[in-house]
Amino acid sequence: MDFKFGPDEENFREEIRAFCRAELPAGWGNAAYNDREESPKELGLVAREFQRKLAGKGWLTLAWPKEYGGLGAGPMQQLVYNEEMSALRAPGFGGMGVAMVGPTLMLHGTEEQRRRFLGPIARGEMSWCQGFSEPGSGSDLASLQTKAVQDGDDFIVNGQKIWTSGAHRADYCILLARTERDVPKHKGISYFLMDMKSPGITITPLTNMLGSEAFNQLFMDNVRIPRSNLVGELNRGWYVTTTTLDFERSGIQRIVFAETLLDDLIAYAKERRDGGRLIDRSAVRHKLAELKIEFAVGRLLSYRIAWMQGQGLVPNSEASVGKLFSTELQSRFAVAALSLLGPSGMLARGSARVPADGRFSSYYLAAVSYTIAAGTSEVQRNIIAQRGLAMPRD
Repeated sequence: MDFKFGPDEENFREEIRAFCRAELPAGWGNAAYNDREESPKELGLVAREFQRKLAGKGWLTLAWPKEYGGLGAGPMQQLVYNEEMSALRAPGFGGMGVAMVGPTLMLHGTEEQRRRFLGPIARGEMSWCQGFSEPGSGSDLASLQTKAVQDGDDFIVNGQKIWTSGAHRADYCILLARTERDVPKHKGISYFLMDMKSPGITITPLTNMLGSEAFNQLFMDNVRIPRSNLVGELNRGWYVTTTTLDFERSGIQRIVFAETLLDDLIAYAKERRDGGRLIDRSAVRHKLAELKIEFAVGRLLSYRIAWMQGQGLVPNSEASVGKLFSTELQSRFAVAALSLLGPSGMLARGSARVPADGRFSSYYLAAVSYTIAAGTSEVQRNIIAQRGLAMPRD
């Protein structure tokens, strides 16, 4: 097997690097740049302007068909783009709209829905959130209880969602609701596009361990959604949902971003301090080498998924393999990093004598959620067993 990329992909890789060097501020992605006093507001402005330029080049929606605002690029070219943007820690992704909503609408949406939503998504003008999980419905997503009742040309929605990332900034929400109760649970769910400015929506932020309010609770009290915002067939939203989840679980970004942190850790281990260099300890070298090998495996799993997509295949269980391996590896890496750094590695960014600018303590806290978000590791193992290995459910 030839693991090399072709000349077209390698030329595109260099084009991406040159564009990022020209359009991003010097030092972008480094802790020294991001931790400046003015950084939160400035970073947001830079990111939005950068994404506007990406949209102008068609790169935000690189693999989308040209008629929907993309460039019609193949999966391998998209993989190279994702790989480089993640390695550079660049704000080069269009969020949920580009990665999940747009591709789902291309497969399951009406032509009218595609005309309304795909253009604004491709231009970076519309942000989205995901109304799937509920307080009593996480891993068993089909047990959700939010209900939608048809009333003329509308559906009236009542219920609650939780862990709704970015709901406080989103323009629209992809929402799952139960539209039929007297059927098996997977067959009574419908998939909607909900305007987040609709009357009856209440958003309550949830502060996580990092002090961020990225998560939210979402309450719906007699919220009206037009029937024209129903995606796919009524009561068959589960099949649309699995498409969205497959797109969410694919991608090389998790592996590449974490590997940039591993490279930071290796660089830190090579620095000489009072007690010498960490890298001079054989146990440290072995652990770092082991992690580097595992990250290489994660990349190959992502390459396989992209190759399958390029062959017109649907990487269902393969997407779960990639998601399971990468998030479990991220968790192991976070633990290993703090173990190598010692007690000072747990200090927060900005603390005196904190190693590596405190990046690893933050990463350790964030990594707790990685094996849960987008489907827990247990769910991924079930998908791999049933759809990949054809094992019985009992």
